[in-house]
Amino acid sequence: MMVDPKAGGPSYEYKGESYYFCSEGCRSKFAKEPERFLGKKGEPEPLPKGTLYTCPMHPEIVQEGPGHCPICGMALEPMDVPPEHEHGGHPELVDFTRRLKLAVPLSLVLVALDMGQHVFGIDLLPFVSPQAVQWLKLVLAVPAVLWCGWPFFLRGFASIRSGWLNMFTLIALGTGAAFLYSLVATVAPELFPAAMRDEHGLVPVYFEAAAVIVALVLLGQVLELRAREKTGGAIRALLDLAPKTAVRVDASDRTETILLAEVKVGDVLRVRPGDKVPIDGTILAGRSAIDESMLTGEPIPVEKVVGDHVTGGTLNGRGSFDMRVDRTGADTILAQVVEMVASAQRSRAPIQALADKVSGYFVPAVILVAVIAFIAWYTFGPEPRLAYAMVAAVSVLIIACPCALGLATPISIMVATGRGAQAGVLVRNAATLERLAAVDSLIADKTGTLTEGKPALTGVEATPGFQADEVLRLAASLEAGSEHPLATAILRGAEQKGSKLAKGEGFEAVTGQGVKGSIEGRVAVLGNARLMEGFGIDIAPLGGLAEARRKQSETVMFLGLNGKLAGFVAVADPVKPSA
Repeated sequence: MMVDPKAGGPSYEYKGESYYFCSEGCRSKFAKEPERFLGKKGEPEPLPKGTLYTCPMHPEIVQEGPGHCPICGMALEPMDVPPEHEHGGHPELVDFTRRLKLAVPLSLVLVALDMGQHVFGIDLLPFVSPQAVQWLKLVLAVPAVLWCGWPFFLRGFASIRSGWLNMFTLIALGTGAAFLYSLVATVAPELFPAAMRDEHGLVPVYFEAAAVIVALVLLGQVLELRAREKTGGAIRALLDLAPKTAVRVDASDRTETILLAEVKVGDVLRVRPGDKVPIDGTILAGRSAIDESMLTGEPIPVEKVVGDHVTGGTLNGRGSFDMRVDRTGADTILAQVVEMVASAQRSRAPIQALADKVSGYFVPAVILVAVIAFIAWYTFGPEPRLAYAMVAAVSVLIIACPCALGLATPISIMVATGRGAQAGVLVRNAATLERLAAVDSLIADKTGTLTEGKPALTGVEATPGFQADEVLRLAASLEAGSEHPLATAILRGAEQKGSKLAKGEGFEAVTGQGVKGSIEGRVAVLGNARLMEGFGIDIAPLGGLAEARRKQSETVMFLGLNGKLAGFVAVADPVKPSA
């Protein structure tokens, strides 16, 4: 709503701007979470002209612009990343939720009025004549069936016109026939034979059945739309892994912050410590360790130097570097991951073909049974045959119409792929989900799947003449100047054991091998076998123990002092207690 700033209503200052409100309640809500409200101003931008839409159930249906599937009647979804909607979600979800909120209480009242007398023998309106109660049911049924169920009638009539009979065909025919039959029975009961009228001259009606069916189908549609909205949110969450802005560097080394959409191939961007890598590219200057767990699940950041490739959405460590942009837009790895998830949600499992096939026979079969019932009662039934035939046909349509056979499988697939995306599990297509049900053995990459995702010290070994605590203290003292995650694990282990670190001098990282420096007047090196070999240090005394550690997926770092092996420290990613 629009608020007049001159009306004297409550206001709130935030980041140098004044915001005006209609009431103190609205102001207090805004004051608690201003970014929540400012982050979603106005309606979402419309999708670009030419955007293709497809049916979640029938991906062969593709058209330009929104609409409804001619086969199943469902609303078509954009094939691109779904837009984020305000005020509760997708417009159709908002509309159906509003209709459901009216349909539920009205149908419950109709059920109580009709079934209270039949089932429990309780007359809820003893002071109202039966004729008035009948008319009250009609008044309640008009909005409950016609307004709340109007989208289903439109889809049902569209299916008949196109020749693609579906669930909405039955819903429209069943509820429509029940309502029209009950309407005639209420307005003109004299048209029905005396055998069908009760002692009050009233003909039994089906208002409550039609209203309940509409309410149940609306409930199913709302649940489905919410599931689809959540899966769309999961895809948008993947896109949010990339930052919205980037720092561009010009030829004179001046920097400016620009929107990510303005970045072009060949631009030079600067990535500062702790920032996310904005887009795919190659390092031109600088070095750092980058957390690529978004893609690989590996908890240990990867050392990156000049010439190495970096991926948009990954997290930079403590280093800083300049990078050249190699890919933008849909060509980036993150965009391809998003497209893969979106395609998986639109993909079909083999069982859906069976569901569609059954649905294709079920709907015409129900209509055929209703027609046969009408003909049989009209031909062989008692008088008045037309009235009994109508009741029989309507009964068949009412009983058969709330069928979810064609919806259950697509919803389960959409929810599974969307929930998987939120948990970091990418499902390549729906067929793999169905195949997973028959799996009896699982081979899992341990990193970040069965493990904590944070390296920890797992052991220390020392050669004769050295103590394990001393090896750990010296290793931690040497790693105190490193930003590497393995160094963090060693330092944390030393801290837990209460080690007092010595001051190191001349710290230097040896790319891909380890670190070196001077501690307490001794030349110290810590790293892999290649580093020890470079300094002429023999690791054979602990070679067997180190190999055993490696077979347990531990990373072993040897410590050398003044050209002699002092021991090693082992670091690993601990297995989760729940694994």
